[in-house]
Amino acid sequence: MTSSDESLLTAVRIGDTKAVAALLQEEYGTTHARGPHVTAALRLAADALDHQVLDVLLKLADLDALDLDGIDADGRTPLLRAVERGAYDIATTLHFAGADPRVKDREGRDALALARHWHATGTEAGVCRRTVRDGNGELCRELVTGEQVIRDGHTAILTHLEWCCEIATPFAELLDRAMAEPEVDHPVWGAAAVAAAGRKGLALTPVWDAAAALRHHPDPLARYFGADVLRCVNLYDDSGEDEESPFDTPLVDLFLPWVEQEEDPRVMRPLAAGLAGAMDSRAEKLLPALARHADAQVRSWAVGGLHWQVQQSDADALAAVLACTRDADARVREGACRALLRARADDPAPGDALATCLSDSEEAVRVTAAVQLALRGDHRGDALLDALDGTVDRTSPYYWPLHDVWRHRRNQ
Repeated sequence: MTSSDESLLTAVRIGDTKAVAALLQEEYGTTHARGPHVTAALRLAADALDHQVLDVLLKLADLDALDLDGIDADGRTPLLRAVERGAYDIATTLHFAGADPRVKDREGRDALALARHWHATGTEAGVCRRTVRDGNGELCRELVTGEQVIRDGHTAILTHLEWCCEIATPFAELLDRAMAEPEVDHPVWGAAAVAAAGRKGLALTPVWDAAAALRHHPDPLARYFGADVLRCVNLYDDSGEDEESPFDTPLVDLFLPWVEQEEDPRVMRPLAAGLAGAMDSRAEKLLPALARHADAQVRSWAVGGLHWQVQQSDADALAAVLACTRDADARVREGACRALLRARADDPAPGDALATCLSDSEEAVRVTAAVQLALRGDHRGDALLDALDGTVDRTSPYYWPLHDVWRHRRNQ
């Protein structure tokens, strides 16, 4: 084992993503690093449930060298190990990267069969679940088995794999799976909504009707699921850019009166998301008001849908977005900065608001404001962007925005 190999494995063990990226790009001499220790690094990251390091490896290492479907000494692939542990984020990341869910363990179980097994095991007596706070302070559900505590993602993984295998899980069962978890941020909620909304052709009509009927349900969790399924149906519609979506009008027909009567802020989130994504002038008129909603996630969705109106110099939309650059929530401020990109160049207010955000307390907001200024031909953020030069690699969330700036400057 070379010193570079040892350094790579050490960096993975301690979760040093910058060191991992540097070693893959510099020590190995390529952004598609190969070698047996790259495979070992993948297994270490997956077993440690270190999503950030795993992302770096999948972006910078050669996928063939990573051996995603390689069997370990226990007869399991990294995907099967993630499924067994209920690690939804790790399992889906590996799956989308190309890990084959059909590979079987020594007992003849593929990923779907293993997910079914652990889903059933997790619902039996004697398995303890509890609600705790994760590292970000967010509430999450955990499964306690013996001395090990793991995130209870087995149901979410099962739902995801069923959808990928085109297994039409009944709508009522998907609803039950989601509502078994009290926090709507749990991955089973998204997995269940996508699985329901992903039906094709005639099979989609009963799903739409069942989801729409939930708007009158007394439990806000059921209403949340119904709204999220409906907005996902419209979001994933594949009619094509040249065809009008068949779901825009009926979705807005449902959501406009729903918004007027809905009192639960959680339910307002998918309602705002659906209206923000609908190509309908009636929805557009409501978004400025939603950008002033008490819930930060509602404001974030709404401001994300105001780009076109800002570009069209809509005064109410622009005023709402400018106010959001001073929002208490960093995600809302960042989204507002993005929405100002196409504002009129001869109006000083958008540029001044972006310039003010250059001193924001959150780096992501500062960088986003500087990027938008540069793309607008305004140089007030150049010093901030120049300071990032040489420090941003492909694993950084700033990589592509800075690439857009570089391309814009080159074409000037």
